[in-house]
Amino acid sequence: MNLLARCVAAATLAPSLHNSQPWLFRVSGREVRVYADRSRQLDALDASGRELLISVGAAVFTLRLALRAEGWRTTYVLFPEPDSPDLVARVLLDRESPPPETVTTLAEAIARRHTNRWPFADSAVSADAIEELTVAAADQGVALTVAGPVTRNAILGLGHQAERRLRTSGRYRAELSRWTRPASGRHDGIPAAAIGPWDALERMPIRDFGLVHPQPWRTSEFFEAHPTIAVLATLGDGPHDWVRAGQALQHVLLAATRLRLATTPISQPVEVPAIRELLTDTAAGRWAQMIIRIGYGPQAAVTPRRPLSEVLRRSDQ
Repeated sequence: MNLLARCVAAATLAPSLHNSQPWLFRVSGREVRVYADRSRQLDALDASGRELLISVGAAVFTLRLALRAEGWRTTYVLFPEPDSPDLVARVLLDRESPPPETVTTLAEAIARRHTNRWPFADSAVSADAIEELTVAAADQGVALTVAGPVTRNAILGLGHQAERRLRTSGRYRAELSRWTRPASGRHDGIPAAAIGPWDALERMPIRDFGLVHPQPWRTSEFFEAHPTIAVLATLGDGPHDWVRAGQALQHVLLAATRLRLATTPISQPVEVPAIRELLTDTAAGRWAQMIIRIGYGPQAAVTPRRPLSEVLRRSDQ
C-alpha cells in the first residue's frame, strides 16, 4: 500500500453520524480529492447535510494529520469547484518535512479513538487537559467551551428533550433501524458491542442505538453524576463552517485520546432545530455544531470500516 492509500485508510477511521462513513476519495498524482457521499446522508436527522459535512471534515483532518505524520506538509482547499458541491476538499502534497513529536503522538491516536458510550469515572478533567482541547479546536478556527454546572445541566436537559422528540418520528426510527440492523460482515453502522449500557437514572442523553433492535443482554448502569460537557461552535453556519467544525471535532477527539480521555459526541441537541437555537448565540456569531462529553472511561468497542476498495478511486478509474 503506497503513501496516499495508507493515509486515506487512516482517514476512514474518522467519526461519523451513525458510523455512516459518508466519504469518497480520489487520488491523482500528489493530490487527494475528498468527496461527500450523499447516498449515505441521514435524511431524517440531517436533511441539510450539516452533520454529513462535519463527518467529511473529520476525515479531511485525519488525512492531513496522517500525511504530516508520514513526513509531508500539505496544502488544502475547501470546496475548490463551486459547481461541484460534493467535492469537499483537495489535499495536495507540498514538500517533505520531518514531523514534530506532537504530530506523531497525535497521529498514533487515530486508530485508538472510539466513541465511548459507557459510564465515565466521577473524576474531574484537569484544567491543563481542557486547555489543550480548547487549543486543538482553536487551531481549526472553532471554539470549544466547557459548560459550567448550570449550563451543563441545561444542556443535558435539552439533550433528553431532543431525544424524546426524535423518538416520536417514524422516519427517525426507520433510519436508526437501517444503521443498527445486525448483519454478518457489515462494514458500517453501529454494532451491538458499541451500543453501551442503559443509563439507570436516565441522566446522560446518549443516543439509544438499541431502541429499534433491542439487546436483551444490555445492563443498566449508573453514569457519572457531574459529566464534563463541552460545546463546539463556529462563527458561521454554512458548508465551510461545518467542514471546519468536523476538522476541529476530530482534532479535539484525537487530543483527548492522546491524553487517555474518553469522549462521546452528543448530537441530538443540535439535530432538533428549535433546541439547537437555544444552544446558539447568533448575536455573538456562535453556532453550536456538536456537544462533546469528556472524561475517564473504559476501553470502547471498535466499529467497522468500509474497505478501501469501496471508498478510494484513482484518477484513471
